[in-house]
Amino acid sequence: MQLSALRLRERADLYERLMRLDKPIGILLLLWPTLWGLWLSALGRPDWLVVWIFVLGTVLMRSAGCVINDLADRNFDPHVERTRNRPLAAGRVSVREAFWLFTALVGCAAVLVLPLRSWLLAGLCLAALGLAASYPFTKRFLAIPQAYLGVAFGFGIPMAYAAQLGHVPAEAWLLLLANVFWAIAYDTEYAMVDRADDLKIGIRTSAITFGRFDVAAVMLCYALALALIGVIGHGVGLGQAFYAGLAVAAGIAGHHFTLIRHRDPAGCFRAFRHNNWFGASVFAGMAIDFLLRGVGNG
Repeated sequence: MQLSALRLRERADLYERLMRLDKPIGILLLLWPTLWGLWLSALGRPDWLVVWIFVLGTVLMRSAGCVINDLADRNFDPHVERTRNRPLAAGRVSVREAFWLFTALVGCAAVLVLPLRSWLLAGLCLAALGLAASYPFTKRFLAIPQAYLGVAFGFGIPMAYAAQLGHVPAEAWLLLLANVFWAIAYDTEYAMVDRADDLKIGIRTSAITFGRFDVAAVMLCYALALALIGVIGHGVGLGQAFYAGLAVAAGIAGHHFTLIRHRDPAGCFRAFRHNNWFGASVFAGMAIDFLLRGVGNG
């Protein structure tokens, strides 16, 4: 009995690592743009049931994305220093186990959205699943797969608008484009860590494509993301608190320049992880501005 319990705990720990629940930065990078979409679509007054559904759905779909990513890269990861000890790469979890775990996570995410009863949202959920499942394979042929990742990680934005409004306006797609630029910035920082290994095994990344212009490209993408978010905020009448949030995010991006300019892998990885605060600053500016407007109107 004790042996069975020990084995169960061991499997649970391996599945947790496979889903990267021990590394929540990916969940946060997926969650912040989703929250941007929820707050902007509802003008600061989102339906809290929708919020909780999207938060839980974010955790489930990010976990599913990690599992399918490791399935796709199981023959590459053993050759990369940072990934060789992942459960699939190390042979501690079987392909069959990983496939069933992915299926279970997707099934739970699908059940979550049933109470919202929206055919549009259901269609967008299928599109989101397709993006999450296909992203790992884009590293074989796309010069900047990080742009595809930005669409996949930001697809909670049009889904949020669909859930709140019943349609997806142009504003949502503009916000998704902003997220694409942000994702290219932070995932290029991430790719700069593995550039030497990726060159050896033949995986394509933005860090390789940008070459010696990688740092400039990262900073340009931060600037474009902030500019687009600023345009959207101006369009819905957000004020000083919102722009203060953008200013903080811009300061964070500037700090990242100091971390990545020498292309030291440790500094690049620190910059990548620090992007949680970039997304949080943008959201805090939005949420506080809407809150202050609500208090003022009250």
